[in-house]
Amino acid sequence: MRSAGTDVPARATLAAWLSLFTASGTLVCCALPALFVALGLGAAFAGLVNAAPQLIWLSEHKAGVFGLGAAMLSLAGWMQWRARFAPCPADPALAAACAAGRRWSRRVYWFAVVVYAVGAAFSFLAG
Repeated sequence: MRSAGTDVPARATLAAWLSLFTASGTLVCCALPALFVALGLGAAFAGLVNAAPQLIWLSEHKAGVFGLGAAMLSLAGWMQWRARFAPCPADPALAAACAAGRRWSRRVYWFAVVVYAVGAAFSFLAG
């Protein structure tokens, strides 16, 4: 996935995965509790919070969670933009792997954007 002389695609892929990780924190913080309550599983969520009290910390600090998520998504988007025309190796097999890596990186990035948007909608619009 690395091109000759630069590792921009590898950094872009790492940034996409990190942004997915931080965006999923927004789901855990805000969308998951709303989903459990909407499905009538409030007691199950109370048990989950009892088993993992760190979920409360995420909810209490949702501005920071969303701020970090937005920063990571912005960084990943910028790296995706920079890497879009980076050269791939001349070897056909490596070039195919490079192109596939870029496609997956874009998919992961846009999935992270959707996850972030769902978390923001539940956190700030519905609550």
